[in-house]
Amino acid sequence: MANLFFEHSTRTKFSFEVAVKRLGGDTLNFDAESSSMSKGETLEDTLSTFNALGIDIGIIRHSDDSYIDAVKEKYNFSIINAGAGKFEHPSQSLLDLYTIQEHFQTLENLTITICGDISTSRVASSFIKAMKHFNSKIYLSGPQELMPKECDLPNYCQIKDIDKAMAQSDVVMFLRVQHERHKLFELNIDHYNKSFGLNDTRIKLLKPNAIIMHPGPFNRDVEIASHLIEHKQSKIFKQKENGVYTRMAILEWIVS
Repeated sequence: MANLFFEHSTRTKFSFEVAVKRLGGDTLNFDAESSSMSKGETLEDTLSTFNALGIDIGIIRHSDDSYIDAVKEKYNFSIINAGAGKFEHPSQSLLDLYTIQEHFQTLENLTITICGDISTSRVASSFIKAMKHFNSKIYLSGPQELMPKECDLPNYCQIKDIDKAMAQSDVVMFLRVQHERHKLFELNIDHYNKSFGLNDTRIKLLKPNAIIMHPGPFNRDVEIASHLIEHKQSKIFKQKENGVYTRMAILEWIVS
């Protein structure tokens, strides 16, 4: 397997590497910054090189929203989408679903709030698409500038005030504001936690059995107050653990 990450990653990249090692495979870790791409090599040329080297699976992350359409079924190796711009992050969605399923023993009839940078979040995009298969409700909260248009949302998804949404939710997922994808939006981090983050006041709104999630990386005291990251209702580090199991399942399914 080759980890072909054209954007920085910690959780996704290394959980795939751990997953491969636990399944008895070998991993090639590609570093875009030290590769021949600095000499002008294209994405397609890079993938053709790994194709010639005889890899079985290429795990690819790229900033282009639709790169996957340009490369799928073009090479002899299987391709796993490890993040496409602000459009898709399917393996993250699967590990999030597994974490929720593990806690509630179901994905049906749940209310889930996603709070933060929704408009450029591939995590939110993939998760919302996945939830169309279950009879659950999704609320979206965050700065108005970072919300999608309501007319573009499916009927099981709506924009709602964070405090009202949290009080009704079984799952609350916080997202990082992705400054690297915004050219004009400036975030006042001093006020963000009070307005949209998890803090001592807002956590009192949670149902006793509700869970807190965050795909990472998180900014301490911005999306979540630092001392609440490992709160008893937090599944943030459980998500990371479940990422290995989920990606082992994805790899085993592809190979078999």
